[in-house]
Amino acid sequence: MNNLKTILITGGNLGLGFECAKYIAKNNPEYFIVIASRNKKRSQDAVNEIINYSNNKNIIAMNLDLGSIKSIKNFVSDFKNKELPPLYSIVCNAGLQIVKETKYTEDGFEETFGVNHLGHFLLVHLLLDNLINNSRIIFVASGTHDPQQKTGMPNPKYTNPNDLAYPLETKENIGYVGRLRYTTSKLCNVLTTYQLAKNLSKDQRNITVNAFDPGWMPDTGLTRDYPKVVQFLANKFIHFLSNFKHNIKLVSTSGANLAYLITDKSLENVSRKYFEGKKIINSSDESYDESKALELYNQSLKLLDITSNVHL
Repeated sequence: MNNLKTILITGGNLGLGFECAKYIAKNNPEYFIVIASRNKKRSQDAVNEIINYSNNKNIIAMNLDLGSIKSIKNFVSDFKNKELPPLYSIVCNAGLQIVKETKYTEDGFEETFGVNHLGHFLLVHLLLDNLINNSRIIFVASGTHDPQQKTGMPNPKYTNPNDLAYPLETKENIGYVGRLRYTTSKLCNVLTTYQLAKNLSKDQRNITVNAFDPGWMPDTGLTRDYPKVVQFLANKFIHFLSNFKHNIKLVSTSGANLAYLITDKSLENVSRKYFEGKKIINSSDESYDESKALELYNQSLKLLDITSNVHL
């Protein structure tokens, strides 16, 4: 493992994370890849498939449930105890969208906010001290966080972190509420990107933090909570639609784009940016609200009962 550097990809057992890991294993053998997910069998199957495809054996699976503080802390402990190459990148890719009912993590947080935001927030902060010089943190966001993109999804509704973590009961349609929680969680990913990048700007290790919009990829597991007919139609027409509509992408294309953000040498000093594919664009107006970003950051620390280990 001499001279290798580790890339940690959450949710790398399928969809975007899998395609990203697959691309890096094939084209960038100087990296050691850790696929972290809560499905042990699927993760190991993904590792085996990538090894067979790339003939690169520098990849392992580790168990991680982002909906569990205990699991995240156990993962970090195991990660630090393994004799792995130095940690170069944390790719916060795993995510979910729940449209059938309100669910909660084992710690009592609404699950969309708990997994998509708080889980990754905790994981990153527990591993910050392990990152090496010129390392990268990437949050997978979504164009759905930006009302100007007119994605057909509800506009995000950021209130405050406590309300997002512990929402009141509502009589609104759960499908709408579920999609709203998703877009709001993606806004939180972008707000976190900008605040963490700002916090780390004086760190001598040159840790960059960026957000990535992979585009709409119907051929992923993100629609798994939708009705079967919706899943079928999305998967059936993805190849056709990707030729005509802006920012509809094949998951393999987005996986390669994400790999570019992780590995391309030209991005070594690029931080606090929002990428649509390989292109830097503006995120939503609301995502640049520094007061909201700071509130989200500080309240997330309190919700998770941790202190910031950013060395300013």
